[in-house]
Amino acid sequence: MQWRRWMWTGMMAAALVVLPALAAQVAAAGATATMVGKGVGSPARTGAGASASPQARPAHRPQRAAATTPRRQQARAAVPARRHQARAVQRPRQAAARSSRGTRSVVRVPRAQAVALRAPARLSYGERLGLRDTPDPLDLRSSVVLVVDQDTDEVLFSKNAAAVLPVASITKLMTALVVVEAGQALDELLTITQADVDTEKGTGSRLALGTQLTRGELLHLALMSSENRAANALGRYYPGGMRAFVEAMSAKAALLGMHDSRFVEPTGLSSRNQASARDLALLVHAAYQHEIIRSLSVSPGRQVEAGARELQFRNSNRLVGNPLWTIGLQKTGFISEAGRSVVMQADMAGRRLIMVMLDAADRYTRGADAERLRRWLTGEGHEVALARPQP
Repeated sequence: MQWRRWMWTGMMAAALVVLPALAAQVAAAGATATMVGKGVGSPARTGAGASASPQARPAHRPQRAAATTPRRQQARAAVPARRHQARAVQRPRQAAARSSRGTRSVVRVPRAQAVALRAPARLSYGERLGLRDTPDPLDLRSSVVLVVDQDTDEVLFSKNAAAVLPVASITKLMTALVVVEAGQALDELLTITQADVDTEKGTGSRLALGTQLTRGELLHLALMSSENRAANALGRYYPGGMRAFVEAMSAKAALLGMHDSRFVEPTGLSSRNQASARDLALLVHAAYQHEIIRSLSVSPGRQVEAGARELQFRNSNRLVGNPLWTIGLQKTGFISEAGRSVVMQADMAGRRLIMVMLDAADRYTRGADAERLRRWLTGEGHEVALARPQP
């Protein structure tokens, strides 16, 4: 037990030595904390975020001057300008980067400017030959005009009647003549296929692929509304196919004495389908002999059922239905190489007349030329000095 008393005695002596030293260190730390709180070591804080007054700052940290130097003011003023220049440089680069990633930008152009930017229209054959500028007593704007008495073959008016030009959809009159004279059944169903799609001019059609209509309905649409797929299908379903049909067109033209004519397809989309006004007058005379061609060509409109749809078609000639005109047969035509054209049979001034007008600038010019001819033939055109034909 003696050794335990010695151990406790040693521990007490050590505590008496160590505890005073620790007390001195704690006192010194407390004094330092008090000095810091009063601002000797750092600004005193009277609340959250509060800073000491300038008088509390130590002498070794002098207060900044209130005013900056002129040089520093100029530098600060130049910062916004430099930032603006940097942004101006970055914007084109960013736009180019977006463009390179495939982002497309849309530029809106006013409609009037967009029209002006379009490619110029292709000149017609008549314009290239200067036929529209040929003077005539009635000051007509069509390149070619011919008016013939259907019964006597008397020429009442002629302007460049021998010129051979593309005839556009007037071709369909020959197409109808070949189909009708071939005696093919008009109630047979024909199908519109990919072979009937226009690859010549890229025009569209309301007759979708797979549409089934009778031969008579297709003939109606070809003559009345100048439907290209209808005309092509008529040629394709001809005995022997399209090649045989084109040969039949050429043979019929030769039989009629149309020596300046040429046909290569049944729609008129090709500019290689060409004829003179004199040849077309012969074609109108021959087609007029068939009542079905007469009635279908002057029909004002027709509604057909194409599958689940009902399609309404109108006549392409605005003079049909005009009370001032009595038209027995007509066919219009247009492609850029041919201009606006029309052939008609009309009763006028006590006569049966055949009228041919080729290569007008637009449909309004074509209509104006037809109206001027009518007024002259009927005696209404008092301003025209040309002697009028006598009935």
